[in-house]
Amino acid sequence: MKQNITVSVEKELIKKGKILAARRDSSISGMLGDMLKSMVNHDDRYEAAKRHALQVLEEGLHLGGRITWTREDLYER
Repeated sequence: MKQNITVSVEKELIKKGKILAARRDSSISGMLGDMLKSMVNHDDRYEAAKRHALQVLEEGLHLGGRITWTREDLYER
């Protein structure tokens, strides 16, 4: 469901925006909607990647190998 919003923009910017929209066979409203959707999707992907990276950091990575020594072996007194 689409919903209208009100945006305040300088007149000169609206003029240039209309020209740009016409060149792209679109409307200012369509372009703004597309840009907002793109920004929200980008932010969603960023947040998902951030959550994943933090989860990997918390869990740690198993890089193979095994510990074959004890603390006492390393710190003989």
